[in-house]
Amino acid sequence: MISNTQSTTEPKTGVISGINGPVITLEGDPGFQMNEMVYVGKENLVGEVIGLASDRTTIQVYEETSGIRPGELVYGTGAPVSVTLAPGILNNIFDGIERPLSEIAKSGGAYISRGVHVDSLDTEKKWPVHMLAEKDSQLLPGSIIAEVQETRAIVHKVMIPPSMEGTVLNVVSDGDYTINDPLLTLLLPDGTKKEVTMTQKWPIRIPRPTAQRFPAAQPLITGQRILDTLFPLAKGGTAAVPGGFGTGKTMTQHQIAKWSDADIIIYIGCGERGNEMTQVLEEFSELIDPKSGNPLMDRTALIANTSNMPVAAREASLYSGLTLAEYYRDMGYHVAIMADSTSRWAEALRELSGRLEEMPAEEGFPAYLASRLSAFYERAGMMQNLNGTEGSVSIIGAVSPQGGDFSEPVTQNTKRFVRCFWGLDKSLAYARHFPAINWLTSYSEYLTDLAPWYTNYVDKRFMDCRSQIMSLLTQESSLMEIVKLIGADVLPDDQKLILEIARVIRVGFLQQNAFHKDDTCVPLEKQFKMMDIILYLYQKSRELISMGMPMSVLKEDTIFDQITTIKYDIPNDRLDLFQTYREKVDAFYQNVLARNA
Repeated sequence: MISNTQSTTEPKTGVISGINGPVITLEGDPGFQMNEMVYVGKENLVGEVIGLASDRTTIQVYEETSGIRPGELVYGTGAPVSVTLAPGILNNIFDGIERPLSEIAKSGGAYISRGVHVDSLDTEKKWPVHMLAEKDSQLLPGSIIAEVQETRAIVHKVMIPPSMEGTVLNVVSDGDYTINDPLLTLLLPDGTKKEVTMTQKWPIRIPRPTAQRFPAAQPLITGQRILDTLFPLAKGGTAAVPGGFGTGKTMTQHQIAKWSDADIIIYIGCGERGNEMTQVLEEFSELIDPKSGNPLMDRTALIANTSNMPVAAREASLYSGLTLAEYYRDMGYHVAIMADSTSRWAEALRELSGRLEEMPAEEGFPAYLASRLSAFYERAGMMQNLNGTEGSVSIIGAVSPQGGDFSEPVTQNTKRFVRCFWGLDKSLAYARHFPAINWLTSYSEYLTDLAPWYTNYVDKRFMDCRSQIMSLLTQESSLMEIVKLIGADVLPDDQKLILEIARVIRVGFLQQNAFHKDDTCVPLEKQFKMMDIILYLYQKSRELISMGMPMSVLKEDTIFDQITTIKYDIPNDRLDLFQTYREKVDAFYQNVLARNA
């Protein structure tokens, strides 16, 4: 949960003078700090200081403010809004300010009551701790001192806080401990002694420090062909998934969460509909991790902040999830964040900005929308951590433009700060072509960075095949403009072939069935072989057409349909069968020649 740390001095208090929805004002300067966490009114509602002036203090409240009156007191804590970091984060569901929904349900029922205070993580559960730190050793910031088997899938590495270093005076023996039990005593450089537990607090708006940022060098492999092959995302990269209602933003993120080679998934449901969020929570709870056979929740944390929850908490939920992701990155894990959706987060910013009577910019969004989006996506990256390990945070943010209009401010500003753009298309979704990612409007700026990886680890010809596939799709788009005007019959045979091969690519390669055991997730080697066989068919067909064979004769053979169904007919563990299809293409070539000799 949010930090309950009280300052050592007498807590400062202020008196409420004005209330405007989630924004309250205090007259004068009670001595609060910027971004300090406060408790508001008799029910101790959680809030955060967002504005300080000599005559006024402004606070945003993360809970419903109905019933609060001028004259009630606000109590400072002396600490910024923070999250608790310790074992117990995974396989858990939190609200936007890291309160566990299961614990809230025990105390307040199905609806979150106001002023509820529960610990973010279980402080009574004992975890099996294996100590790595030794007496008299010198520990630097971020050093790993112990290991805890947090879930069946993830070993939690207990670290020294980034702001602490010193000499170990004593260490506990291996055993079962709670997250607040001291594990060792550290002698700090100033001569003071400090007991270190498994628990850290970290302010959500401050990035956790790292030693070095690496350039993009390896892809986040998702098993989705259009993403891995045409528009790859690097580990530590940023991607936007914009699309109108019903185009498949959430399903795309589900597929990435389930099948990508990220170690840990942080799913942030930010301002989505309650019934949709419920479906997400239920589905994630039932999903089995295909890599280990354990529940997917063993390496997942969910942050649920539905559209009927207070907007201020929605604004904080992205930062809470991001801080959790950075914490696991510091252990050396690759973390993927699914933010669904940043548009709802931007709408929360807009509402708060309006309450603060700030000058609106385009479409009423605050003038600082771009800088907030930039600060959010900038926290992604492949890093060398303080303890020498390497980890990454990849951010995949869904954008929900009203009416599917990609020219609105959130989509346009997001495009400025992400290097991967997976534009969802309403017409493709209505035609039941999923993933409904438009290959003409989407792009990835990671292609050049990742080309050496694909060349070395998949095949030397991978990038060349990818370029040819994109070229054929682009040519098809140009030819379809002519077809719409005068029909396909007037096209020369070589252009008719392009249309036919492009159909094979669209249906047989880009379209993917999430409910088929082999097609839901496809290894990179199979993706390459599928491209290779499609291009081999195109090469042989083009040779026949150059010899004067009409396209109508080529289409008499079923080879085009056979290549289209390869995705179903060749299991992922039988890639040797591609040789059979290559022989079928050769047989088709010889048969056409023989029939027209």
